[in-house]
Amino acid sequence: MSRKIALVVNPTSGKGLGARVAPVVRGRLEAAGLTVDEYSTTCAEDVGRISADVIASGADAVALIGGDGTVHLGAQVLAKSGMPFGVIPAGTGNDFARGIGVPLKDPAAAADLIVAGNTRAVDLAVAKDEYITTVVAGGFDSLVNKRANAMSWPKGNSRYTVATLAELRTFTPLEYVVTVDGQVIETKAMLVAVGTGPTYGGGLQICAGAEIDDGLLDVTIISPISRLTLLQLFPKLAKGTHVGDPRLVTLRGKSVRIESPGITAYADGEPLGPLPVDIAIAPGALTVLA
Repeated sequence: MSRKIALVVNPTSGKGLGARVAPVVRGRLEAAGLTVDEYSTTCAEDVGRISADVIASGADAVALIGGDGTVHLGAQVLAKSGMPFGVIPAGTGNDFARGIGVPLKDPAAAADLIVAGNTRAVDLAVAKDEYITTVVAGGFDSLVNKRANAMSWPKGNSRYTVATLAELRTFTPLEYVVTVDGQVIETKAMLVAVGTGPTYGGGLQICAGAEIDDGLLDVTIISPISRLTLLQLFPKLAKGTHVGDPRLVTLRGKSVRIESPGITAYADGEPLGPLPVDIAIAPGALTVLA
């Protein structure tokens, strides 16, 4: 029997990349003999509604064309549904796709993973009653994320670079209380990040070594450093050469609480809400085609 795939397209992802990629992906799936029902989103709320419709439709799997924000919205409905979930990267950061090994710049190759049909279960974080697919950021990184989201130029990962330079001008270390599985740490820091996977911000390995199916949250705390040193650290985060740096504290646990006055947490690149935030782990909550 032919497999039935629901293709959910966010045409605005990546400044229109989602719309340009969709015909390539659909053609690849249909050429492999799959039946494709295509859905197009017109606003963020559509993603959740469409995902619910897809589950009820009897489709064998859903393929979502979009970025981390679109994946985040889809995951709210698809988590624990058992519906296999494929991702075609078409956003700015694409960190969830990166974490599950999907080709980032080859939509046909990404579609081939859906054709192959191999699945694995991956963990999700849970915070403020939302599922998180990548990283919760609270500190300098969340301020950068807020600024980057408000920018219309430049496109792609360069937006994060420009936002980083802008925030560096005035940033000073923050006061934190971080609790990991009951262990309380009171410290000043540049940022605290909690992830199920290793990257955010378009490939920065803030939680280097994190495994997306180990049932644990990875925590990274960057100790107070100068603005210049923080700037010099970002290329190392991109390459993963920061591992072992004594200015970074890394922890693992099943529950994490972050407290810092006046800071808004971001998750999957979108605002989550003001700190404090409690983060838990949902092991194997999402079934992905990867």
